[in-house]
Amino acid sequence: MASLDSFNCEREMEVRGGTYTYYDLKVAEKNGLSGVSKLPRSLKVLLENLLRHEDGNTVKKEDIQAIADWLGPKTSTHEIAYRPARVLMQDFTGVPAVVDLASMRDAIVKLGGSAEAINPLNPVHLVIDHSVMVDYFGTPGAEAKNVKREYERNMERYDFLKWGQTAFENFAVVPPGTGICHQVNLEHLAQTVWTKTTDGKTYAFPDTLVGTDSHTTMINGLSVLGWGVGGIEAEAAMLGQPISMLIPEVVGFELTGKLPEGSTATDLVLRVVEMLRIKGVVGKFVEFYGSGLDHLSLEDQATLANMAPEYGATCGFFPVDQDTLNYLQATGRDEARIELVEAYAKAQGFWRDDSTPTFTSTISLDMDSVRPAISGPKRPQDRFDLKGSNVQFAKILRDEFKKTPGGDSAIEVEGAGYALDHGDVVIAAITSCTNTSNPSVMMAAGLVAKKAREKGLQVKPWVKTSTAPGSQVVGEYLEKSGLQDDLDALGFDVVGYGCTTCIGNSGPLAAPISKAIADGDLVSCSVLSGNRNFEGRIGPDIKANFLASPPLVVAYALAGSMHHDFDADPLGVDKDGNDVFLKDIWPTSAEIAEVVRKIITRKMFTERYADVFKGDKQWRDIKVSGGKTYDWKPKSTYVRNPPYFDGMSATPKPVEDIQTANILALLGDSITTDHISPAGAIKHDGPAGDYLTDNGVPKNEFNSFGSRRGNHEVMMRGTFANIRIKNLMAPGTTGGVTKYVPTGDIMSIFAAAEKYAADKKDLVIFAGSLYGNGSSRDWAAKGTILLGVKAVIASSFERIHRSNLIGMGVLPLEFQEGDSWEKLGLKGDETVSISGIEGLKPRGTLDVNITYPDGKVKIVTTNVRIDTDNEHEYYKNEGILHYVLRNLAAEAAAA
Repeated sequence: MASLDSFNCEREMEVRGGTYTYYDLKVAEKNGLSGVSKLPRSLKVLLENLLRHEDGNTVKKEDIQAIADWLGPKTSTHEIAYRPARVLMQDFTGVPAVVDLASMRDAIVKLGGSAEAINPLNPVHLVIDHSVMVDYFGTPGAEAKNVKREYERNMERYDFLKWGQTAFENFAVVPPGTGICHQVNLEHLAQTVWTKTTDGKTYAFPDTLVGTDSHTTMINGLSVLGWGVGGIEAEAAMLGQPISMLIPEVVGFELTGKLPEGSTATDLVLRVVEMLRIKGVVGKFVEFYGSGLDHLSLEDQATLANMAPEYGATCGFFPVDQDTLNYLQATGRDEARIELVEAYAKAQGFWRDDSTPTFTSTISLDMDSVRPAISGPKRPQDRFDLKGSNVQFAKILRDEFKKTPGGDSAIEVEGAGYALDHGDVVIAAITSCTNTSNPSVMMAAGLVAKKAREKGLQVKPWVKTSTAPGSQVVGEYLEKSGLQDDLDALGFDVVGYGCTTCIGNSGPLAAPISKAIADGDLVSCSVLSGNRNFEGRIGPDIKANFLASPPLVVAYALAGSMHHDFDADPLGVDKDGNDVFLKDIWPTSAEIAEVVRKIITRKMFTERYADVFKGDKQWRDIKVSGGKTYDWKPKSTYVRNPPYFDGMSATPKPVEDIQTANILALLGDSITTDHISPAGAIKHDGPAGDYLTDNGVPKNEFNSFGSRRGNHEVMMRGTFANIRIKNLMAPGTTGGVTKYVPTGDIMSIFAAAEKYAADKKDLVIFAGSLYGNGSSRDWAAKGTILLGVKAVIASSFERIHRSNLIGMGVLPLEFQEGDSWEKLGLKGDETVSISGIEGLKPRGTLDVNITYPDGKVKIVTTNVRIDTDNEHEYYKNEGILHYVLRNLAAEAAAA
């Protein structure tokens, strides 16, 4: 803990017979940190973190004072070093992180150090939740069959992860089939107040974490400060490096009133996403307050916190209150820990009371105004009311897809006895951490299914249905309530415990349906209870994706079409021939509350999580080989030793200017990490598919890009290979293609990058606003550097991707107000030079020199988006991992 205590605030508290040392914020306020009791509670967490880690080097007295000084302008440009208590991973992002750690062990040995120097210093939990696919659905045995296929597909990865569990200290793996990482975190791992024993003292402090998944933010609903980072930044945090960040602005979000009858927490969060995207909160904390919190369950709060990436904030934080304690008790946390949470929160000013903290700015929502809604077709913030949604969809069809509803566009599905048309829903999925953690909406979905079943309604035959509970507890309470039987009757059988459709693991559609969609160029649709609906994410056959609450997912499966008017059009007829409308099968709040109270018990949580790291027989049967360094398998197509540290020297080479670089891509606004580094199915005829075929992998075993992130050969071939991405260097094309300027040929981005590498040419990319928004996907940056891209010049960057680019040694530059690549008239055949890189200053400027084919030169001044001194050090070292590795090797040499 802190080697210094400039504000003399280390104190002790007694709780249930235990003595805990803590850094008392109220004492610190009296001893010089004037006014900090008025800080937002999320900033109090950062303040405590700095007090606890003050060492005169990474954390100085002036850094701590800067938090108090924030209260004047309510903003700051001061850089701080933040150390979260732990790290959370899922397997898509976790596998490449562990690959990097294994590769770093090899590299440090070559530099004369010890392999054990590369080891997590803080607790790391990796939950295998992203690999189950919906191959089987709508049958009682679907889950068991999907799990069997999951192990068949991913055994190389699971063997590697189990090696990691034995080779690294402080590293625990939650095996497949347990649940979604954020829900396991909420229901079991998180403690709200963390403890650690050092030098004979047991310290109590706020539970904090970073995670390699954007929706790590869900845990803020339990008053645990956490957010998503790239895998490379998480690895550095694991290895003891602080996270460098500017003290953020904090937007206060006041909630008043309560949700009206018929509206759900999902409807509320979609409204919040819409409002905060309009306000603009990228890079900021959001903190919720107000009398409306009295009418939200903790699970509702977790729903709102979950979608912070969708509203653009770093996190959406909730204070500790009685509901926090009730949830900890209900989910089986230790009674002594619950008492500590209450005592600590009240002592430190984290407890919710009637006072309003000082915020940078505020926004307010009366929850009485929230109505049932959906969002789509490709962005979570594009919300519209369920009432009149058919009219809005018809407009989307015309404006975005240039299609006219109705007419003669329907295509007969071979052998099925029905036709498909624009707007038909072909996937309806109850999935995603956003909603599966919330019993109110999961039970509501079950009650809609129950009432629909009683009325004799059926899901339309072209809809692929699935339920993927976020934890085994959810599976148990749906089963014990009898509602899973009703969901099963409509085809919403459990397909697995993990993140499925929301990340593109929706599995294939039936071949005749897929063929009809392709033959008619149909705008087919998905409706899912997820948090992401970006282009190309849900499935290759799906063009329009809509987010909705779990009960609405069931309703859309019954309707079968986005053209359905839920007010005027019946969903079917009952056994007596009477029309049945949505209002006839929609449960009341009282009905939902009654079944939740009756069914869910503390015992469910204690029993389900008793052996959470043990796994099923298939996991236990995996035999581990290798010691402190990994025995890389040369024929593996899942896990390979990456080239990042090849030829690495003990000291970094001087950074160089970029001279006459070619342009690899010209991209528009809102290019997501899905566009840059897709997670879904691997195309058979693309560069990645060709690589797998050449390595003897049959097409039915290609699996997904996400599952193969441990193999850089696959991933660099998949970078910018999303089927929906549009590179405007090649007008009229869609997918990962570009123009190779020397010949003018159109080819895959990977093929062009290989040619440029042979020409010894650097590459740059130009983009619009919000470049890299979406999942915290480190491969979006890793693939970029492996393709030879030295700089990305964009109108603006999303927080995590900007950090990841720097972490891999890519220079992020931002156009100044009024500039863009379009205004520069770029076509892609220009060359780009950037000088002065060696002497660049964080948050300074650099001139970009653009030479046009006719010899004309334009100079545009850009803002350097290396924001802190630490980030500058990472960039000069070719990336954060190189920086850490060199420091560890130097420490070993000096010892």
